[in-house]
Parts: sequence; C-alpha cells; structure tokens
Amino acid sequence: MDKLIITAALSGAEVTREQQPALPITPDEIAQAAQACAEAGAAIVHVHARNPDGTPTQDKETYRQIIAAVRARCDVIVQVSTGGAVGMTPQERLAPVTLKPEMATLSMGSVNFGGDVFMNHPADMAVFLKAMQDYNVKPELEIFDTGMLSTALRWLQKGVLSGPQHFDFVLGLAGGMAGTPEALMYLKAQLPEDATWTVAGIGAAQLPLGALAIVLGGHVRVGFEDNVYYRKGELASSNAQLVARIARISRELDRAVATPDEARNILGLRPGR
Repeated sequence: MDKLIITAALSGAEVTREQQPALPITPDEIAQAAQACAEAGAAIVHVHARNPDGTPTQDKETYRQIIAAVRARCDVIVQVSTGGAVGMTPQERLAPVTLKPEMATLSMGSVNFGGDVFMNHPADMAVFLKAMQDYNVKPELEIFDTGMLSTALRWLQKGVLSGPQHFDFVLGLAGGMAGTPEALMYLKAQLPEDATWTVAGIGAAQLPLGALAIVLGGHVRVGFEDNVYYRKGELASSNAQLVARIARISRELDRAVATPDEARNILGLRPGR
C-alpha cells in the first residue's frame, strides 16, 4: 500500500468568513495555511483564489501570487481549481492552468450543486484536458457521480486519456452521490488497476470516508472547502487541524503519510521544484 497522500482544500469558492472565521482568503493567508498544512502532513494543497472582498475569482495574476507565496514557504504540490465558481465561463475557469501548476482539477461532467447547476459541457471538458496536456499539468479527475466515472473510463478506452490517472471522489454534495461507504466502495471497484484515488467527503462525511480510504489504500482530502467543522457543533480552528487528525489516524493504522516528493513519485509528477 502506498503512503497516504493528504490533500488540503483550503478555501473553496463558497465558504465565507461568517461560516468559518479562520478561512484563508488573501494570497499570503493561503500560503500560511498551506505551510501549516504541510507541517501537519499534507502533500497537496487544492487552491481556489479569492478577491480581497472574499468573492471567488479565477484571475490568473491572483493565482500567480498564490503559487509564488506557497512555494516561498513550502514544497507542497499546488493543485489549482478549474471548477472556479458556479456561473463562471469556461475561459475564466481555465486561466490558472496557463501558469503551469503541477496539478489541476478536471470535472468529468455536470452536476446539480445545491440550487445551482455546475456545468461541464463535454466540449469544454475536452478543451480543459488539452490545455492541461499542453502545459504539462496533471489532471485530477473530479467524480461527483457514476456517470462522470463512466465518462472518464470511456476517455481512457478511446485514448483521450492515457497512463495511470488520479481520481477524486467528491461524495456527499447535494446533487451528487451520497457520502456513504457503499458509494465509495462502488466507485473504487470500477477503477483501472493502475489508478490512484482520493476521497473528498462533504460535511459530516469527511471523517468516516477519510478513515475508510486509509484502510482501502486510497488517499484523503480534507479542508474548509468541504467541511468547516472538527466535530458536530465545533468549528475547526484551522485547515491544519483537519490535516493533522487524518495524519494521526493513518499513522495509528500503520500507514505512513507521504511527503510532497513521495506524493510526486506516487502520482508520476516531476521531482519538487
């Protein structure tokens, strides 16, 4: 079993300071949070950019500042979001990929997102993948339901995707698959043997699905994007607190936690820069 790769999803596009006072918003705050998460055991930080007023943005220059600030503090893998926020154009969402980060998310279909629809037209998905290939950015294939996984597997069969791929199962979103062990087990059973995978449990699903992924040989995403609580009724003090808990559970189960360079090796990325 590979060492555990922990991803810290630091802020997302929807969470506000009113919901979580410790939410990092500015590039320096995001970099500080990334450093704390790296020290707690995270190998990847998943980044959404924000404007100074806290609203989401896919502005390339803001992402450039974030990536530079993170790299000045630690050697974590920076994974940018191409999901952005509901309502953004595909062109807006794709902008940070041109900065050549190590990884970027690639959503494999559309999904109801609470009261909205997170649109991912097949033609736009193909454009996103081509840009990632052109800029040598490893995609993380975001899977919200079984149809998205079927699309990814079809792309692999047709050669649109090649080589070992990394999947992220986002479970518990209102509109997507439930955040249950049964859902995770079903998705895992469909994967190619050479694939790696992470689970991102939403809300109360974050901890139990994370613990299950540890024993199943998968990897785990935690952080304020998906869950602002440490336990029911108790806000987490930081993203790093959530990372530290998963790292501690994994070590108690005799599964070591991957460093950023060990994660790069597992995922087939270049050595740290």
